[in-house]
Amino acid sequence: MITLIEFLKALFLGIVEGITEWLPISSTGHLILVNEFMGEGQGFFETDLFLYGIQLGAILAIVTLYFRKLNPFAPSKSKAEKRSTWQMWFKVIVACLPAAVIGLLLNDFMENFENWQVISTTLILYGIGFILLETFRKKSPTVTDIDGMSYKTALLIGAFQVLSIIPGTSRSGSTILGAMILGCSREIAAEFSFFLAIPVMVGVSFLKLVTFDGVITQGNWIVLAIAMVTAYAVSMVAVKFLTSFVKKHDFKVFGWYRIALAIIVVGYFLIVG
Repeated sequence: MITLIEFLKALFLGIVEGITEWLPISSTGHLILVNEFMGEGQGFFETDLFLYGIQLGAILAIVTLYFRKLNPFAPSKSKAEKRSTWQMWFKVIVACLPAAVIGLLLNDFMENFENWQVISTTLILYGIGFILLETFRKKSPTVTDIDGMSYKTALLIGAFQVLSIIPGTSRSGSTILGAMILGCSREIAAEFSFFLAIPVMVGVSFLKLVTFDGVITQGNWIVLAIAMVTAYAVSMVAVKFLTSFVKKHDFKVFGWYRIALAIIVVGYFLIVG
């Protein structure tokens, strides 16, 4: 069994994951910082297994929301639609190659940088990046649907995704920013980022599970399940919000949020130490 405190922590961290995984504000960075704020000795809540495991709940939300679009075997699809779906998956696979090669090689090394100094720095840098891009991007997007995205563009977006191994960067933030730099519309940048998350996050979560060398108790499994279910439910809302938001607004607000959060983080750790 678990305590009430453990239940509330799992619930809260699931909410944080569900909101921040899809918005370009860094889910892992938020989870690490939340654990810092909750104090030392969080045990299982601080492990990679928990931090990456609850991402599976968030991923299931994408599969649920986009099931028909992602499914190349849907009976209701025409041959042309099925062919388009397969091409989309091929582009996703191509975009995942950089992360599969470089990300896996540097994954363990980058864990040494999971601290508030690095997180606050990347929060600010990518915050400025979004603000500058939205301020000075004058040309209309050249890629307005995934069918019109070239394999070269998909691969380059995947290269931007590699940057997300730096704590605080945000996987969605790096891919959305990269896609927009490469000429994608906000809507397509966000949607392709969602789809890229499926193989990448499932792969990373599985890797963390099989390489976890700690003891997993029944209570650990329970808190992980609570957090995953919560992340799933909250992700459903967050994804719908973002897809609706970017149709009428730009990403500047997320840039300013990242900078404001970084200032709060720096102030907190300088004062509290």
